[in-house]
Amino acid sequence: MTHDAPPPSAGTAQFVTGEAVRLDPRVARLGSRMLARAVDLVLQVLLFVLLWMVAGLLVLILGETGLLRYDEALFEGIGVVVLVAVVVGYPVTMESVTSGRTLGKYLLGLRVVREDGGPVRFRQALTRGLVGAAVELPGLLPPLTWLACIVTMLVSPSGKRFGDYAAGTLVIHDRGVTTWGWFVRMPPPLAAWAATLDLAGLDDDLALAVRHYLARYRRLRQPARDQLGSRLAAEVAAVTRPLPPPGTPFWAYLAAVHAERQRRALHRLAAVRARSAAVWPELAEATSPWAVAGPAAPPVRGLPAPPLAGPPAPFVPGPSAPVVVPAQPGPTRPELRSPAPPAG
Repeated sequence: MTHDAPPPSAGTAQFVTGEAVRLDPRVARLGSRMLARAVDLVLQVLLFVLLWMVAGLLVLILGETGLLRYDEALFEGIGVVVLVAVVVGYPVTMESVTSGRTLGKYLLGLRVVREDGGPVRFRQALTRGLVGAAVELPGLLPPLTWLACIVTMLVSPSGKRFGDYAAGTLVIHDRGVTTWGWFVRMPPPLAAWAATLDLAGLDDDLALAVRHYLARYRRLRQPARDQLGSRLAAEVAAVTRPLPPPGTPFWAYLAAVHAERQRRALHRLAAVRARSAAVWPELAEATSPWAVAGPAAPPVRGLPAPPLAGPPAPFVPGPSAPVVVPAQPGPTRPELRSPAPPAG
């Protein structure tokens, strides 16, 4: 069963990846972009003064040697060239070389991207720079063009300015708030069943795909989340035995398989370290991953979640969860009544 995807929240933009999964990065609004622009403006003023001094010094040196005859028109021409290099050349060069960042955007954690989420190229950066210089800052009719630019950014759902519309770009927050996905633990009703699993056919690539899916479960949107989870569950069920109990949601099945595989790997590692400790105790102690952790080291059997700065985000399930396999004969087992994965 599939569910309609909820609409994007305010302040986000929708990108569609090559796997047809929608991502919603947080777009940069007027405040953060104005702060980044102020940093770039200070840098541009300093750059203009530096280039003007260097160009003026070169002209004076060439004039004293008789290689160049300078006058007022020459200095005016040099001033125009330096101004264009600073106003247009600086943002175009920076955004082309750093894939959408100037110094101000870097400090504010912003980045210019294409409307499809890809990095900007020279063509997009040049279009943004030319339109920005002609229409926005300094603009042809200041301060009317400045006011028009601010109004455009306020009314645009993606916070776009004229240059963004012309180049097909937008500015997003590149350093978003990092949150933990729900940490994979063994669902208690499936612990006894998972201990009987034959995982010999589960290769590393498929196991890694399951791990990535579970880690990104909260960030995937419907219906892609359920479709991808059901497909992964079917692939895992095809190479493992026995099948899960009737009525098992696909997320619980994947979590149980992953947790059991991890538990067995930790047991094998513990056995290897025990044999190494019997032969060379000092080496085993020095190479132990929990040697410096002290009493708070995580136990081998458990998979505890790392400490969080606050309570985990609540998980809101859909109306129902797809079931991995149909009912099968056999002894009844406790069912997983909640379609929501446990919070890590």
